Amino acid sequence: MTILPDPIASGGNRTLPFAGIELGGTKCVCTLAFGPGAIVAQETVPTEHPSTTIAAIAAVLQGWWDTHGFAALGIASFGPVDLDPTSPTWGHILATTKPDWPMANVAGVLSAMFDVPSAFDTDVNGAAFAETLWGCAQGLEDFAYVTIGTGVGVGLLVNGQPTRGLGHAEIGHLRVPRLPTDTQPSGCPFHDDCVEGLASGTGIAAALGDVHVSTISADHVVWDRVVAAIVAMCHAMVATTGPKRIAIGGGVMTKQPHVLARIEPALRASINGYLPLPPEGTYVVAPMLGEQAGPMGSIALAQVALREAVGA
Repeated sequence: MTILPDPIASGGNRTLPFAGIELGGTKCVCTLAFGPGAIVAQETVPTEHPSTTIAAIAAVLQGWWDTHGFAALGIASFGPVDLDPTSPTWGHILATTKPDWPMANVAGVLSAMFDVPSAFDTDVNGAAFAETLWGCAQGLEDFAYVTIGTGVGVGLLVNGQPTRGLGHAEIGHLRVPRLPTDTQPSGCPFHDDCVEGLASGTGIAAALGDVHVSTISADHVVWDRVVAAIVAMCHAMVATTGPKRIAIGGGVMTKQPHVLARIEPALRASINGYLPLPPEGTYVVAPMLGEQAGPMGSIALAQVALREAVGA
């Protein structure tokens, strides 16, 4: 998957922007843009029942189609999702924990509305593409984009491609060792000791009760659990696909920035010199696109769709 350069940044004059949809657990961001420096319009739709949410997204797209037009459509969704184009459930959300959304036909409905190329992938894979195009991973083909929010998602690019096989990467559900002192519940209904269950906002709430992440003190013991789980996940990625950079964002990291600062030193201690890592302070970083990483991921996927359609 090769992404077209931003036509604005590269001095081009493409007349039609790209349309993108980022489906998240609480909200969906609809974007009409050429790239992060040229956003034509952006609207937010709450993530409610799929019939309501998909209809609202379709209305936004139809409005843009009627007034602006767009060259291609990118759909970046929370998962797990079916990305096999030969599957009868391609474009559907699969075994998500979000009520009513399992088997929701997201991409099939939205892509059928418009006679333009379209692409469908996970929200984190889209964000990984966006960061390689416009953000902290420019020039890198091996890269991991991690988001720590309500859940834990990882967009993993290997040789410039998102991993496939049985499905897309679900590294947030990698099972990791618990700290010996951690006896608190997991936030994952599938696994008692996966990264998402221990380190996500849901996992933190399972351990501490209904608290706002932003109100937890930086010296609270729960951050030891969070850091340990994230570091174990990063160690596994370093030892398997070897990303040349890892970007970690999401609501938990935004609200508690001290957590990110702890990850790289702990990862280096965990690797213990066995594998070479880039210079200190350059390996585990914040996404450069910030809150626009997700929305721009859907625009990056739209560029993928157009590129593949023209066969370049």
